Amino acid sequence: MNTANQVLQNPMDTQISDRLVKKFRRHFIERIIEGILMLAALSAVFVTIAIVAILLYESYTFFQHVSIVDFLTDTQWTPLFEDAHYGILPLVSGTVTIAGVALLFAIPVGTIGAIYLSEFASHKTRETVKPILELLEGVPTIVFGYFALLLVTPLLQKIFPDLPSFNMLGPGIVIGIMVIPYIASVAEDAMRAVPMSMREGSYAMGATRFQTAIRVVTPAAISGIIAAYILAISRAVGETMVVAIAAGQQPNLTFNPMDSAATITAYIVQVAMGDLPHGSIGYQTIFAAGLVLMLMTLAFNILGHLSRKKFREAY
Repeated sequence: MNTANQVLQNPMDTQISDRLVKKFRRHFIERIIEGILMLAALSAVFVTIAIVAILLYESYTFFQHVSIVDFLTDTQWTPLFEDAHYGILPLVSGTVTIAGVALLFAIPVGTIGAIYLSEFASHKTRETVKPILELLEGVPTIVFGYFALLLVTPLLQKIFPDLPSFNMLGPGIVIGIMVIPYIASVAEDAMRAVPMSMREGSYAMGATRFQTAIRVVTPAAISGIIAAYILAISRAVGETMVVAIAAGQQPNLTFNPMDSAATITAYIVQVAMGDLPHGSIGYQTIFAAGLVLMLMTLAFNILGHLSRKKFREAY
């Protein structure tokens, strides 16, 4: 009888063993996939750390030759001249001015576009307009640069006859056009994520569609809208080709958008494409300028994070 019972139990034991093997294989494969996904996620962190490490190392070498006080306070930036000056303020002023012009144009237009697409546009209109807006993100920036130089600036010169051919106003407006899709798309997604019950409650209280969009939906989606603004700021501050083509290459400490100026990114392109030897003090200036640009972007992102946190708590 015992022998017969063992024979009868063997098929069951075999089935259990097969299930355990399949379960082990499944868990093993899942662990491998989790490891690959973790490596993919950490790769961005490693790249960021590597970029920061390179900038800090090269900038440390630069600041061994140049006083950080002069770097932050000197009003002249002529590192490639015989009488060299290493004041970063002219590049910072050009960068901030062009980014400011871009945001003054892009934030109102992008926000209004997001409100329209989210609350007023029909489904057909939304599905037509939004892909066209997002298509602007794929246009090469050098095309926008020539658009600023050959079309926008001549049009502005008809309004402002004294406007020079290279100025900060035209590139600022064009960069604003470039970042409108970022604001409109991200802000519209945030508004669409607001629960419909909030809209219905507003309508039940007698509010109009416009009042609901402005006083209910927009405040509820404010954290996502601010995230869109921060993305646009980072994009505007880091733009290179438009300012390199249409804003000029002369560092100029001014906040007047009618003047020509150079930005941090334009200077980096100018030096990186030159014949300066690696390791020279002139070549190392691009790393110091890049470090300043990274710190500016980091400051904007921190400010945006704090603003999102504050508004999220408020609403």
